Amino acid sequence: MKKLTICFLAAGLGLCLYSCSGENQQGGETSSTSGTIRIDGSSTVYPITEAVAEEYRSKAPKVKLLVGFSGTGGGFKKFCRGETDISDASRPIKDKEVQACSGKNIEYLELEVAYDGLAVLINPKNDWVDHLTTAELKKIWEPAAQNKITNWNQVRPGFPDRKLVLLGPGTASGTFDYFTEVIVGKSGSCRGDYMPSEDDNVLVQGVAGEENALGFFGLAYYEENTDKLKLVPVDSGDGPVAPSMETVKTGTYKPLSRPLFIYVNSESVKRSEVRNFVEFYLKNARELATDVGYVSLPEEFYNQQLEKFKVFADKHSETSAAVMK
Repeated sequence: MKKLTICFLAAGLGLCLYSCSGENQQGGETSSTSGTIRIDGSSTVYPITEAVAEEYRSKAPKVKLLVGFSGTGGGFKKFCRGETDISDASRPIKDKEVQACSGKNIEYLELEVAYDGLAVLINPKNDWVDHLTTAELKKIWEPAAQNKITNWNQVRPGFPDRKLVLLGPGTASGTFDYFTEVIVGKSGSCRGDYMPSEDDNVLVQGVAGEENALGFFGLAYYEENTDKLKLVPVDSGDGPVAPSMETVKTGTYKPLSRPLFIYVNSESVKRSEVRNFVEFYLKNARELATDVGYVSLPEEFYNQQLEKFKVFADKHSETSAAVMK
């Protein structure tokens, strides 16, 4: 699996600017395309988008790709203000976000790009947890647990009397929304006394550095750090199941398997650099999603997404041409 390189241009935003220098290695119609493409959103989807961007720059060396990961919610705020062309999302857009986009006359297209397992992680030195049930996860993370469920022995009799150190995504994260919805029972409903971060790499380091830690984030970040982290199998009623490429693909790892998306602004697809990039994304996501630790969709599904996008792009390009006449 290829290692991910993350560079920061702004604290908290994680913006990464891909250089436009260098010779075009692949040629093709995109080699003369220029412009800037702005992408932000989910830190979970970021590794896929980053991998696609890395490949795309050899096809279009004159295109600047600005890729950020301020969280799914943070990404949609920018997207619905018209500040970005593409929004990465680890959950579907919410009604209030739909309304925000509508208020700015922003139309968009949702495209599914991969599947992900949301992993529950502990420190490798933790030798008392061999699995957790969904009921136990709810007991740990529900709002009523705040300042009450603070030690491991309160989670299950037999666990040691040791401090429970919790880490997880911030409230702007789609991972946070998804986890709280399927585990706690209500999206966004969670105890507040945990250590949050929109950067999954910070969560990785937090769990890796604390023996009593428990955290949750995308499976791909575990795959990049298997020597620092330990997976917790989850029992939703049919016995403990650990997340893996196979259990996510078959749906046996439940309820913490989920689809991942990109959203594309209808105005942005009128620009050739954006249209070419999205088409490149859909043509290469199957291979690149797997490379960075996600579960790819069937090839025919990507073909269907590509055709849907082409219809969407043609429609808005034709509308623009008609208005200009």
